[in-house]
Amino acid sequence: MQVDLRFFDSLGSQPLGRLAELTMSELNGDPAVEIAGIASSQTAGAGALCYVEGPPKQASLVSSQAAACFVSRDGAGRLPKGVIALINARPRWAHGQAAQALFRLKEWTSCEGPEAALHETTRLAPGAVVCRGAVIGAGTVIGPNSVIGPGVQIGQHCRIGANVSIRNALIGNHVSVLSGGRIGESGFGVSDGPDGAEDVPQWGRVILQDHVLIGANSCVDRGALSDTVIGERTKIDNLCQIAHNVVLGRNVLMASFGGISGSVEVGDGTIMGGRVGIADHVVVGAGAKLAASAGIFRDIPAGEAWGGTPGRPLRQFLRETSWLQQQAMKGRSDKS
Repeated sequence: MQVDLRFFDSLGSQPLGRLAELTMSELNGDPAVEIAGIASSQTAGAGALCYVEGPPKQASLVSSQAAACFVSRDGAGRLPKGVIALINARPRWAHGQAAQALFRLKEWTSCEGPEAALHETTRLAPGAVVCRGAVIGAGTVIGPNSVIGPGVQIGQHCRIGANVSIRNALIGNHVSVLSGGRIGESGFGVSDGPDGAEDVPQWGRVILQDHVLIGANSCVDRGALSDTVIGERTKIDNLCQIAHNVVLGRNVLMASFGGISGSVEVGDGTIMGGRVGIADHVVVGAGAKLAASAGIFRDIPAGEAWGGTPGRPLRQFLRETSWLQQQAMKGRSDKS
């Protein structure tokens, strides 16, 4: 993924030697090599810097096009030929530090006028702010005290409620974000740094496709090194949390108080009851049904209904619940 310069400022390329010094990393290669971009380990292209964590064998999966990679000492020898190793005990932290020497998030500076493109039929309620580089399509309404961040693209006939903030986002047509919605804020990325817990910068975007609904006071975080994507006609209720890198398919329904952790994939037509929670990196197949308050920790096949915590097939969950109730009643009867 390339960093989208509508939302971030480029600080210019940097030589590997400077980035190694900045991150206290051991450089096994030419310090004069210029780094111009950042990427995930499997998508890095020419001139890009990535990182890899986990077992040393993970280093062998790094893109052979990457210029350099932060990696543990044990994994350094497994990098593809031509990828320069930056050895660091904290590869994710080091990558975050280096990335901030290459890019900077654009500020919330506002500029209604020539640097923001509003269609003549766009309507702004009192207190609404549109920042530099934003583009808003025909018939879209921005509610009172809402803020549209730098470079944000909003399509036609959208409805943005009161006190909404949107940044780092590309939004389609006929999208509704109800009052209090937060789109494109930083995902919850934390790494172990030399002084303790450190925030990990998030360099991706949010993409809301056509006819999406985001309920009141719900949050959709931008991706870390890829995009958070909400598919066409997906409807998200009030007070829901969608974390970084999540991909929801088309026509997904998510009831209130739901929470989806980072890098989850949810297939088309999935229905989630209230208070459903999904752990990170889980894949939910198309057409699945998740009962209210389900806690999902593993992949769900397409079309299946699951419930309970930890989540399991709904019929199994109901049988287990019924058996426990029977045992409880039996215990009461035996005591009496």
